[in-house]
Amino acid sequence: MQTARELEVLRNEVRALRSGGRTIALVPTMGALHDGHLTLMRRAREAADHVVASIFVNPRQFGAGEDLDAYPRQLARDSELLEAEGVALLWAPVPEAMYPAGYATNISVAGVSEGLCGGNRPGHFDGVATVVCKLFNQVMPDIAFFGEKDWQQLAVIRRMARDLDLTLPHVDNIRGVPIVREADGLAMSSRNAYLSAEQRSQAAAIPQAMREAIAAIGNGQAVESALSALSAKLLEAGFDSIDYAEVRDADGLVPLRTDNGNARLFVAARIGGTRLIDNMAVA
Repeated sequence: MQTARELEVLRNEVRALRSGGRTIALVPTMGALHDGHLTLMRRAREAADHVVASIFVNPRQFGAGEDLDAYPRQLARDSELLEAEGVALLWAPVPEAMYPAGYATNISVAGVSEGLCGGNRPGHFDGVATVVCKLFNQVMPDIAFFGEKDWQQLAVIRRMARDLDLTLPHVDNIRGVPIVREADGLAMSSRNAYLSAEQRSQAAAIPQAMREAIAAIGNGQAVESALSALSAKLLEAGFDSIDYAEVRDADGLVPLRTDNGNARLFVAARIGGTRLIDNMAVA
């Protein structure tokens, strides 16, 4: 596996990988890799001749007081994991390569970015859309893979690609991969490493309460009532606060009061200073 830290090196390596008409899949990450990320790499290997992974802790998607400085950085370990998965090229830019002196451009995606994590983290999705657009322009992948745990992020990226007429990748080649979960159902996340043993045990209440709420809605309970019960169960389990518990349309992310056949349950909750998110299909 080759590693590029500067843009010109990246472009030369991508050019070599493309020789002979070979295809490239991109998997953007912020590092601190777990099996959810590695599942993305495996799906990418099935879909293209070569896989390019990126690791960049993007400062523009962190707000004031968020965990930018504390976010785990373990490039040596991550590199070993990527090489073992057959990744051909790691793009791990230094911050100056991504945002050079005088950088002044921002991409903002309305609609799907509003509410949920967009409401609790102002400016977050501007940072996501901007850095992902740059990654697409830098690597020019035929296909790209993202985890569905960040469902709203995936919607924002697809909207951005559609609106800006991106072709590498085309919006239809921006693929979501289902959430990879721990044995107790907790969605895998780099932020799970922040949890103490007690908090980690308590965190399993999220998927359990979500499944109970989905079952209640399926049995005819009002969405609002099911969501109130979900929030109460999380607080009882030891969570400090609930950022949101909402049912929305899976495509347009419009809030729903009833299941429309394409509904999804979205939850974000905080425990011991760690913010965890999850989502599940309602139908």
